[in-house]
Amino acid sequence: MAIRSIPLYLFVPGRIRNPRVFVTGRCSFTNTSSSAENYWKILHGNGSELNLEKTLAKTRAKLNSSIIEDIIRRCSIDQSLLGLRFFIWAGLQPDYRHSTLMYNKACQLFKVDQRPETLNDVLEAYRKEGCLVSVKTFKVILNLCREAKLAEEALVVLKKMREFNCRPDTTTYNVVIRLFSEKGDMDMALGLMKEMALIDLYPDMITYVSMIKGFCNLGQLENACELIKVMRSHGCFPNVVAYSALLDGVCKTGNLERALDLLGEMENEGQDCFPNVVTYTTMIQSFCEKGRTMEAVALLERMGSHGCPANRVTVSTLIKGLCSEGRIDEAYKLIDKVVADGSVSTEGCYSSLVVSLLQIKNMEEAEKLFRKMLVSGIRPDGLACSSFIKQLCSEGRVLDGFEWYYEMEKKEFLTSVDSDIHSILLVGLCQKGQVVEAAKLVGVMFDRRIQLKAPYVDEIIEFLKRSGETELALRLTSFVGSS
Repeated sequence: MAIRSIPLYLFVPGRIRNPRVFVTGRCSFTNTSSSAENYWKILHGNGSELNLEKTLAKTRAKLNSSIIEDIIRRCSIDQSLLGLRFFIWAGLQPDYRHSTLMYNKACQLFKVDQRPETLNDVLEAYRKEGCLVSVKTFKVILNLCREAKLAEEALVVLKKMREFNCRPDTTTYNVVIRLFSEKGDMDMALGLMKEMALIDLYPDMITYVSMIKGFCNLGQLENACELIKVMRSHGCFPNVVAYSALLDGVCKTGNLERALDLLGEMENEGQDCFPNVVTYTTMIQSFCEKGRTMEAVALLERMGSHGCPANRVTVSTLIKGLCSEGRIDEAYKLIDKVVADGSVSTEGCYSSLVVSLLQIKNMEEAEKLFRKMLVSGIRPDGLACSSFIKQLCSEGRVLDGFEWYYEMEKKEFLTSVDSDIHSILLVGLCQKGQVVEAAKLVGVMFDRRIQLKAPYVDEIIEFLKRSGETELALRLTSFVGSS
């Protein structure tokens, strides 16, 4: 279906609604067991009664994400229908809103992607019991479809709204349009946009961005660009989100000259269309991936001239690109510049450079930089520390790894080191027969409550016993983490 086949009355000026942003309050994670038990008793004892939702509404028990997760986890064993009804009911309460994480957990626990028919079973239960069903009820169900990536099922749910005398709104259509756009079925997505116009609904920016991304994912850039023009000609002016979606699609095709033209168009539009740090970083990454890192550096300067400061991701992307081309000196010059500008800290830049040097197997330069950081009191981040020690161990330089580790421990730089690194380093010391160093490392792990990872337990315990460290081996056995 071509975009030009969409009737013009679909795009009426002044009818575009801005997407709403909801901010939820922080839940209290105090003792919730009593509230969970109250809800569980209702579900377990009264689940067979009609209109479960009315019974749930009568309880005065508190409600938060911890309680909800507790209940749906119990129900997922053999009471999925009741569990889903509780989850949907909870999502309708005025002082609570499900997070994306909660929708994800519900989909996993109830295996919604494998058993999508359970969503229809819930609606049929509502119909059979004469329950009051609102548009908000359908939105919770559609969000479950969204999380489980069930486009066809979401369409069925959308159609059923009329059977319950619920009028779909733009938000409900957006969920379904987004699912079909992600699936690559743009004919269906366009058809749903046309259907919206028939019931006096109009696309908002969320609708358009979903469609633009869908066309770009299929490589149909002309349709995506045409949609931008249609929006503009009918009074819905694209913002930076819409343009960035289009720019990302153009970059993925590798046509960087066209991407530069689009970036210039955004800069000339100004106001809501002006490129942000994510937009520029996308462009910079694309140039780096094509081996055009010096042009990417020029884009960084272009950012600054337009008053858009770089962030850690931008600089890390450039450092990685420069290192991959062997331009180590240029990477240092870049760091000096962005640190002087105040865009990114020395710690962040040097940590990114250490990681990039390790990725190109330049251990000599990485070690030199790491030494410079420790001598200067510059704290490497967790990724830099962990990657550095892991690389030393993989090269058989376990003692060097331990010495660096001990130096960082003295400077209190170990707080962000991945716990796995302790286990890797410890097993390496054991394999090398370094009893004294292994005992010191175990002592640090005990002091910092760092658990030994399961894959390394047997080898380490056996070594300690053979070395006469039986007591230490017993203590370590009781302090084992999950694999």
